[in-house]
Amino acid sequence: GEPLEEGLRRMALGQLDLAIELLSGDGNGDRKGGRKSGGKDDWKGGKNASNERAVHETRKALKRLRALLRLLRGTLGERRFAHEYEILRDAAQRLAGARDAEVMVGTLDALLERQPRKLARRRAVIELRKLLVAQRASAIQRTLGDRATRREVLCELTGLRERAQLWNLPQRPGITIVESDLRRVYRKGRRHHRHAGRAAGQSVIGGRGKTSTRALHEWRKRVKDLRYAAEMLGLRPLARRADVLGELLGEEHDLALLAALLPAPGRAPFKGKRGKQTRKTLLKQIARRRRRLRKRALSEGKRLYRRSPKQFARRVRRAHARAARL
Repeated sequence: GEPLEEGLRRMALGQLDLAIELLSGDGNGDRKGGRKSGGKDDWKGGKNASNERAVHETRKALKRLRALLRLLRGTLGERRFAHEYEILRDAAQRLAGARDAEVMVGTLDALLERQPRKLARRRAVIELRKLLVAQRASAIQRTLGDRATRREVLCELTGLRERAQLWNLPQRPGITIVESDLRRVYRKGRRHHRHAGRAAGQSVIGGRGKTSTRALHEWRKRVKDLRYAAEMLGLRPLARRADVLGELLGEEHDLALLAALLPAPGRAPFKGKRGKQTRKTLLKQIARRRRRLRKRALSEGKRLYRRSPKQFARRVRRAHARAARL
């Protein structure tokens, strides 16, 4: 029974409160609605584990906020949208280094679980993992240990929260307030799906791997926007489908990043004949997994974006009306 404009404001303030709280404290996640995870090295306690959680949860909050702003772009006006969006984008970029370092460990672990015989017992791989864990701790400390950077980000987010309380969001029936921008989000995702498909084909034929990686990464961003929009509108089946696709694209991108960050042949831990061979095998397994993920993602995308933006908006309008009656 909550009007959509009130719900969107509540969500914006809630996500800003979460990000501000995480960056202000130690990020231990002991809060109402907080989520705890488990992992090999991640949640054994201590300052590093708390900082990892702060980075992860803050970045998710910022992504939700950016998706919310995209839904309100027409209502807020282009100037205000651009200003607030830039603040959120800059805040996310300040945390990007810590995020990339954190994800690399998990990406390598997932690859080792899939190929334990070929990779897990190799000395060079074991040393690579130690190197990535050390880089993760260093990156997180640089990011959240820099008090000046944290203060600057907190100041920007606090100012955005104060302005969000004053947003003039008119009361309109159904999803009218966001419908045109929702179509825009869907249209962009549909267009990036086509671009990703063409780029993936070109990378196989002409070796344009970097073009394919960029196209898939841009598409992933638009898929995330659609997922968060669906969650905000209470459309769980659509959110789940977009989430599945986003996870496929996310794993593909993380593997591409891992391959790009591997030390060169002859450098630790890939020294000597065995080390170079291990690096070659690792890259081969990464490439094989990426091909499978791209194929699945393009297939899932074809299903998700099979309708025109107008048809999509009409179905969302009806689904939201049904959900509102429940």
